[in-house]
Amino acid sequence: MLDLFILMMERVGLIILLAFLLVNVSYFKRVLENREQLSSKVILIVVFGLFAILTNFTGIEITGNKIVPSNFLTHISENTSIANARTLVISVAGLVGGPSVGTTVGGIAGLHRFFQGSGEGSFYIFSSLLIGLVSGLIRLLLIKKQWQNKSFVYALVGILMESVQMIFVAVFSGTELAKMIAGPMIMINGIGTFIFMSIINITLKQEEQAKAVQTHDVLNLAAQTLPYFRAGLKRESSQAAAEIIQRYTKLAAISMTDKHQILAHVGAGSDHHIPELEVITELSKKVLQSGEMLIAHSKEQIGCKNPNCPLAAAIVIPLFAHEKVVGTLKMYFTDESKLTYVEEELAEGLATIFSSQIELGEAEERSQLLKDAEIKSLQAQVNPHFFFNAINTISALMRRDTDQARSLLLQLSTYFRGNLTGARQTKILLSQELQHLAAYLQLEQARFPNRYQIDVQTNDALNNALIPPYAVQILVENAIKHAFANRKENNYVEVAIRSEKNVLILQVEDNGVGIKADLLSQLGKQAVVSEKGTGTALENLSRRLHSLYGETGELKVETKKNGGAIFTISLPLELKGGNE
Repeated sequence: MLDLFILMMERVGLIILLAFLLVNVSYFKRVLENREQLSSKVILIVVFGLFAILTNFTGIEITGNKIVPSNFLTHISENTSIANARTLVISVAGLVGGPSVGTTVGGIAGLHRFFQGSGEGSFYIFSSLLIGLVSGLIRLLLIKKQWQNKSFVYALVGILMESVQMIFVAVFSGTELAKMIAGPMIMINGIGTFIFMSIINITLKQEEQAKAVQTHDVLNLAAQTLPYFRAGLKRESSQAAAEIIQRYTKLAAISMTDKHQILAHVGAGSDHHIPELEVITELSKKVLQSGEMLIAHSKEQIGCKNPNCPLAAAIVIPLFAHEKVVGTLKMYFTDESKLTYVEEELAEGLATIFSSQIELGEAEERSQLLKDAEIKSLQAQVNPHFFFNAINTISALMRRDTDQARSLLLQLSTYFRGNLTGARQTKILLSQELQHLAAYLQLEQARFPNRYQIDVQTNDALNNALIPPYAVQILVENAIKHAFANRKENNYVEVAIRSEKNVLILQVEDNGVGIKADLLSQLGKQAVVSEKGTGTALENLSRRLHSLYGETGELKVETKKNGGAIFTISLPLELKGGNE
């Protein structure tokens, strides 16, 4: 029994070593992170299927209750059995990929064992299928109970699954064989499952932590570069932004260009990549022409004509404003081996953020030049407090819930896209306004979980209705800020959107503290200063309505007897493409 245990430890050690090497491959990490996708399940089936076949080949042959020395078993003689780690691999397949992966891998392993034994031992097919299915169902149970990271549970699963296998062996191959191999097999599979799953969980946890740290740094980077990119692609602002980017990313060099010349270059190669010179690398010229990110893995691909240039690899990303290429961001490496998939993902993310910031800056600059200041000043504004509060909220979630943090980051992007759209247009689709509102609410709810309940009632037929930007969002934000004082629960806001006789009605009702009588007559007509704002939002909204629609555009404010207020906007129903 001790000899069998030691030999089995050697075999399992080989499997664990291969598992350790596999989970440290970037591609396989991405497969594990997206294991619910069909393509990932197929890859997991192939990988674990090969592992299971390997365990059959490296099993320990047993004849007449004696261990037969062997290294690689391609064929098993009649009246011969093998002790192997097949059950371990099937169990792990189910625990990693769920019932479909576990059952399929079990079928592959069982069929291979059946043919390996020249058609003897058909019960291995059924036992392997059962083990794969049960371990996969256990994974679903662990997810439901949130026990995925409890490693001792995996040891118990390994022991249970091998015990099931031993019952099959005892019934179909005799109790003597089962008595001989049961102890070592159950112990080894329990230990092996524990180690295998621990390696996978630790690797994925480290990956999540690394992404959390990187996302936190990206948020800080975005916050620090925001003032410079909003100033536009100019030499001074680009130089400051490039210095910040290099400090955070620790790359060999960062360069920025507009469509014609180098605006900033920080780091290696700054002796000849000089600001105010024309764009000198062929790679940058291609990116400006194509509008697509390009990657160079050698000095030749970069296309710098200086023979002493130390730059060995580069990622060149186009910067956009209003869907047109306005420049490039270049990330340079002096060691091409440091250009990895992570850097490519980082580059794409930064380019999206910086492009939005540049576009926002251009929108603000244009809005300042417009004579209609009453309308454009509201459309161009971006609340810096909201921006930094959102960043702080996302940063706080990095360590606790990276999926929610990523979701909020996307909502923050959607929110700023909505601001950009509003800065360019005096009317937008109702569907765009509701999307902008949803992004705002998700970010606000993340800061104050369960404090507010927002109910939006609308008709899909009105999605193409044109309304002033921020019309609904301003009313909802006003309710959240002012309606509930310091109340932390039972705060309801209802948004109702409907049409009546070619009039579009946007109504926001709350169950808050109501509005004092002396303030009721002032709202929407003049600035009403409060502790939480300047009081100009409703005034500006009312002025925009009158500017766009004259007497047919109206903001009405009412207070309810039982507490709360109702804000109603009435305006002509105008559908994109014409009214039917």
